[in-house]
Amino acid sequence: MANPTSCDSAKGSITHVIFDMDGLLLDTEKFYTEVQEIILARYNKTFDWSLKAKMMGKKAIESARIFIEETGIDSLTPEEFLVEREDMLQSLFPTSELMPGASYLIRHLHANGIPICVATGSHKRHFDLKTQRHGELFSLMHHIVLGDDPEVKQGKPSPDIFLAAAKRFEGGPIDPQNILVFEDAPLGVCAAKSAGMSAVMVPDPRLDSSYHGGADQILSSLLDFNPYEWGLPPFEKAAS
Repeated sequence: MANPTSCDSAKGSITHVIFDMDGLLLDTEKFYTEVQEIILARYNKTFDWSLKAKMMGKKAIESARIFIEETGIDSLTPEEFLVEREDMLQSLFPTSELMPGASYLIRHLHANGIPICVATGSHKRHFDLKTQRHGELFSLMHHIVLGDDPEVKQGKPSPDIFLAAAKRFEGGPIDPQNILVFEDAPLGVCAAKSAGMSAVMVPDPRLDSSYHGGADQILSSLLDFNPYEWGLPPFEKAAS
């Protein structure tokens, strides 16, 4: 599912990389889906991927408002939804697993001196829970920008979080044309493109292909990424 990029001229100029986290580096999106399915089942409603696509990448309160509006559950406020969801997520997040190819790619870029960072809509408490088993890997990041960062006024698809990330690299702000963003969410791709950056999308296979528009490259997995295509140091051996 690796599609050729639509902006070949930018490919050779990549010097910095920004990673989304949920559903891209960590297999955490399934937890949100599971919990939201449980909540909706009580109201005899089902959770579908068109709603999921609208919520992915948003700040928590923003995604909660979308959830309530789209499902038409009048008896639950966005704030009450978050409280209920939080109780279930707290026990799930510490079991987060790395997505295929994530560790290999991060370690490769770090070892070759490519500045890398994370820009995630997760707030600090959730970030700490999700990464508690993967601290050593995330310590390789130059910096991490969270959804509750004061500089991130609006969540994705606003470019705020990626622009903040670009400013914090050493010698920043980095020219957006030199930055490659990895995302799994349509809103995240929109945010990256709005920031003037290139975007590689690694969508969940259940996400309808109509949501793939805007990305410069679509991959089935991070294992399929070829850094050499983007002017980045090539892999010495295949990832596993």
